[in-house]
Formats: sequence, structure tokens, C-alpha cells
Amino acid sequence: MPKFLFIAAAAYLALIGLALLVVPAQFGVGAVPEDASPELIALLRLLSGPFLGVAVLNWISRKAEPGTARTAVLLADLVGFGVVAVNDIWGVISGDARDLARLFLIVHLAFAVAFAVAWWRSRRAPVPAP
Repeated sequence: MPKFLFIAAAAYLALIGLALLVVPAQFGVGAVPEDASPELIALLRLLSGPFLGVAVLNWISRKAEPGTARTAVLLADLVGFGVVAVNDIWGVISGDARDLARLFLIVHLAFAVAFAVAWWRSRRAPVPAP
């Protein structure tokens, strides 16, 4: 399960990271004003770095054997997607989020649940001897 999950998360995060880098105003439609300041666009592009970095981490982790390093990546993804899902839930319930947030909520919640299950299973699985 972790291999497919790492691949899916890597692809998703890479797409988000590339969108923030290449077309930040278009990616932020409904949230970024049409006359966005250069500073706001620069900030959105800055955020592409962590997305792309975690995408690479997930891609490399797809082949990792069970152990401390893979469990750490699972937990980091769980925290990341979990926080984003909570933010999406808050935005949708409060009405402060853009309409697209409902779709992102489903995606982020699904990733958070999947990483929670994978992390939980990784804690219970025996770690092979070196």
C-alpha cells in the first residue's frame, strides 16, 4: 500500500508545486485577485519549493523498505495532509473558502486517511533485520 500511496502523493504534490511555480495566479483562481501584487505572486512561487521537495521525498520513498525512515515519511505526509484537510474543512464550513475547496477537501482528506492507515500499519509491522 505505501508504494502506491507514495507515487500518488508524489504526483499530486508535484502538480501543485509546478502550478504554484509556473501559473500561480491561475492556480489560485477565486483566491488570488486578478491584479495580484508581484509580492503575492512571488510568495505563491516560494510555496512551490516545499511541495516539490515533498514530492521528491515521496517518490524516492516508494521503494523504501519498512523501517524508521519510511515510517517518518508516512507520518510527515499524515501531518501535512491532515493539517491541510482540517483547514479545508474549516474553510468549507465557515464559507470562507473558494468553491474549489470542496474538491480539495475530498482529495486531502482521502490522502490523510490513507497515510494514517499506512502509518498505523507500519507501526505494527515487524521491521526486517539489517
